[in-house]
Amino acid sequence: MSETAAPGMDQDVFEAFLDQLTRYVNERLVPAEEDTIEHDRVPPEILAEMRDMGLFGLTTPEEFGGSDLSASQYIATIRVLSRAAPAFRSIMSINTGMFTTALKKGGTREQQAEWLGRSVAGEIACFGLTEPDSGSDAAAMKTRAVRDGDDYILNGTKRYITNAPQASMALIMARTHAEPLPRNQHVSAFLVNMDTPGITVGSADKKMGQKGSQIADIIMEDVRVPASALLGGEEGKGFTAAMQALDSGRLSVGAASLGLAERALETGLRYAHERKAFGQEIINFQLIQAMLADSKAEVYAAECMMKDACAKADTGVRISLEASAFKMFASEMCGRVVDRMVQLHGGAGYLAEYEAERLFRDARIYRIYEGTTQIQQLVIAKQMMRQYAGL
Repeated sequence: MSETAAPGMDQDVFEAFLDQLTRYVNERLVPAEEDTIEHDRVPPEILAEMRDMGLFGLTTPEEFGGSDLSASQYIATIRVLSRAAPAFRSIMSINTGMFTTALKKGGTREQQAEWLGRSVAGEIACFGLTEPDSGSDAAAMKTRAVRDGDDYILNGTKRYITNAPQASMALIMARTHAEPLPRNQHVSAFLVNMDTPGITVGSADKKMGQKGSQIADIIMEDVRVPASALLGGEEGKGFTAAMQALDSGRLSVGAASLGLAERALETGLRYAHERKAFGQEIINFQLIQAMLADSKAEVYAAECMMKDACAKADTGVRISLEASAFKMFASEMCGRVVDRMVQLHGGAGYLAEYEAERLFRDARIYRIYEGTTQIQQLVIAKQMMRQYAGL
């Protein structure tokens, strides 16, 4: 099914923006990594700068104050941003990815005007789908939204929610029917202010990597929201909106994986030129060259997949298969590259004082969130089966 594609920014203007962003990443964000990691949060001054640069409105239509980037332009931006610590992408990508996508595709005009405006201004958003006993399995979702006059009352717990400790607004998935319905029409989506009475955010979870990006539980106990909070004003549309938003999220994670892999490869290449063994730089050893060459080839393959998937997205067609394939390959590729770079460093690769160790830990989550590799395999196979059947 074809949809209207975003027009995108003038390409010359975009190239100038990307050059500016590249300098900002190298000169501002990379030097700020140590502070971000030590305090486990994006420094407030950096957050203010990102707002001023318009990074929270990259995908929002111009009429709501955003830049209205095309898919190719947005994902290219994410790739550049992801060469710095993952926290910098994470703090804004929920806004520009899943939150904005769901509103653009499923929100009413009134909802778009209010919530997209807030997103562009830099209010931090979170996306509440995963629960203690359910993630991709929407049939097992327990969070309920029960109609009560002109309101809905929400009860349930969401788990591993990125940005929950900092967010002021959320898109929450909840059951509006007790029994599962075909095409997951028992799930609806709600736009919720995080300061609504009855909402409690748990302590930030301690993670393997990606310091500065915080995740936590969201607990809802008799949270009353107006009926106007129902995304699209119609029950049963929430899961569709979430899945469409996940296509954008998976492109973003794929691009983040690519950016981190490129950073790791540069780290390995630099170390291979600096480290000496047996009287020469280890870059001269063929087995070291093989690790670098394999990594470069895989980075290039992921880059080609990214450009192809984004080019299709720019035309307005659904890219569920391409987004899943790119996310799956890029995240797995990133894991292989960072592992090779640790190996290339030898014993030094296991030490926290070297960048390779942190990049190794930061990369691991990419194979898990926005759908694990195994979920991507199921999505891809399902799309293949539909295509074979001519559906």
